[in-house]
Amino acid sequence: MLHLAIINGPNLNLLGVREPHIYGHQTFEGYLAELQQRFPDVSFQYYQSNVEGELINFLHDCMGQMQGIILNAGAYTHTSIAIADAVSAIGIPVVEVHISNVLAREDFRKTSFISSKCIGSISGLGLEGYALAVEYFLQSKK
Repeated sequence: MLHLAIINGPNLNLLGVREPHIYGHQTFEGYLAELQQRFPDVSFQYYQSNVEGELINFLHDCMGQMQGIILNAGAYTHTSIAIADAVSAIGIPVVEVHISNVLAREDFRKTSFISSKCIGSISGLGLEGYALAVEYFLQSKK
């Protein structure tokens, strides 16, 4: 069994209602249920917070528990050196995921403090980016 954490940052609790022209109409909880069905050999632990320190604490809590992390830090991607430091410190492979194509949006979204600490980034493929990250972890464990 592969143990993965999915961590979503600020405002991602509003998926399904927040700017559906960018983020779609599906809630993350609904999508997570689909992921669990698609990947029965993966144990998912899901966490979402709008608070930077809580996200950092959860990243720390993953040490010794998770084999990989899928992280969508939301707007903290572009502002939080502290989250980048946490990703670097925990020694767990992290894939950065963004639902929208951040490079096609506002200029401030083109900077990611966490990308250089991650093993890869997936951006602009909607919620399917999370599934692609899961597939990466499954392939890397073979």
